[in-house]
Amino acid sequence: MSGADPATPSVWRSGLRLAGVAALAVLLLGGLHRLGAPRIAAQAREAERDALSVVLPSAEHDNDLLADQVSVHAPHWLGSAAPLRAWRARRADAPRALLLEAVAPDGYGGPIRLLIGVRADGRISGVRVLEHRETPGLGDIIDAHQSRWIDTLRGRRLGDPPAQRWTVRRDGGEFDQVAGATVTPRAVLLAVRRALAYVERHGAQLYAAPSGSTLEHDDAPG
Repeated sequence: MSGADPATPSVWRSGLRLAGVAALAVLLLGGLHRLGAPRIAAQAREAERDALSVVLPSAEHDNDLLADQVSVHAPHWLGSAAPLRAWRARRADAPRALLLEAVAPDGYGGPIRLLIGVRADGRISGVRVLEHRETPGLGDIIDAHQSRWIDTLRGRRLGDPPAQRWTVRRDGGEFDQVAGATVTPRAVLLAVRRALAYVERHGAQLYAAPSGSTLEHDDAPG
């Protein structure tokens, strides 16, 4: 009858040591994550504030936009079946602007995600593209790093220009387009105009809703 393998205790000891090291590593990583999580969250909040300040300068409001936001489910107005975010800018508690996420669903390469600032007087404070999949070159017109086209929307409002001219020149509108790149700016212009109309109809509700709430608007532009 053969005896136990003399190497077995050594193997077990090695395995236990490895398990101990692995457990210690998990604990250390968990501790580092807990220590780093507040800093990561703070950096994310600061990045969000920076992004919002591009469409509405921070000097124009005195409230914390990140603490004063609601979710909006308005698919016919904002182009998304999923809820989007809306931030309320105020000064001395008076409404100054709404900053809305919106989607242009009919971009050439797919949906185009937008951030649109609308002042309390109905004028655009700024527009930026958050995400798009337009063909390189054709999508440059809506990219603020490649073109100043999107800044031509600043200061516009419903009626400026009239509805029939709120499109690209090729369609009889007032806004320029790049040769061969008509679909992309057309989609953005339509989405921005719908967002302006949405604010005109429902803006008062957006300002008045409790922070953190979700508003449902199933109606559609007339």
